[in-house]
Amino acid sequence: MGFVDLHGGVGRRYGSLGLALEEPFTRVRLRPASGVVAEGPDAARAARYATALAECFHLPDGARIEVEAAIPPHAGLGSGTQLALAVGTGMAKLFDLDLRTVEIAAALDRGARSGLGIGLFDQGGFVVDGGSAGDGVPPPVIARQPFPAGWRLLLVFDRTRQGMHGEAEIEKFAALLRFPEADAAELCRLVLMCGLPGVVEADLDAFGDAIGRIQARVGDHFAGVQGGRFASPGVSRVLEWLGSRGLKAIGQSSWGPTGFAVCPSEPIANRLMAEAEVRFGCEPGLDFAVTRGRNHGARVGNILPAH
Repeated sequence: MGFVDLHGGVGRRYGSLGLALEEPFTRVRLRPASGVVAEGPDAARAARYATALAECFHLPDGARIEVEAAIPPHAGLGSGTQLALAVGTGMAKLFDLDLRTVEIAAALDRGARSGLGIGLFDQGGFVVDGGSAGDGVPPPVIARQPFPAGWRLLLVFDRTRQGMHGEAEIEKFAALLRFPEADAAELCRLVLMCGLPGVVEADLDAFGDAIGRIQARVGDHFAGVQGGRFASPGVSRVLEWLGSRGLKAIGQSSWGPTGFAVCPSEPIANRLMAEAEVRFGCEPGLDFAVTRGRNHGARVGNILPAH
């Protein structure tokens, strides 16, 4: 849901805030095998993660990986980190490795800029991390709160676009102008004195005011490298319309193109989704879904073979 300090003048940079979702989600099943083989959505990436872990920890064997469900890749929803941590956690359980999530992330080169993916995998809920110190260590989670049970998120997808990733993402960050220190201070204040209290007290006006203002400022800072405040013109039009309907907590998830709007209840979210489908349904690639916050971390268990 945004960065809070892109200036970095106090020793740490970025500092991000975000939310675990019930859907879309990632679910993988692993079985012992000779070598690594994977099937299902995003299987090639899952196989790369498993192979990297096998090499890193000198595992004697491999795994057969079934990706039963996967978050859409490069949509701004953390698909890479969640798949990496799911596969890594499964490999650790399969081979009885005593590894913390942060150690799995480090082995798979995840979490250097943001600690959200790790924190949300472990704990769920609404999370704020303390920013990167520039040493390659994943930023620490400094706040975690359960997301209000009644709130719903209206997600806006653009199936014709992908968010920035890989080398292109690194280049875009390098091309950014220096973020004003005063703006970073204001965003940090919004998180601490408005956004977090809004979550704790289920005050959507306070939470929405913080998220909307953070998204606007950070989005404008990235506009030169992503083509506008939001990466997808179609998603941008939907978010502008949702804002005109009174929603404040609207924005783009990570590099997008997925947009979001936090709604006070499921009936309101469903009604707005139905209206959006009528109003914007003719625009190529636009799609919508209603989901809720997920207030627990990843679930891991044994599935015994049938006798």
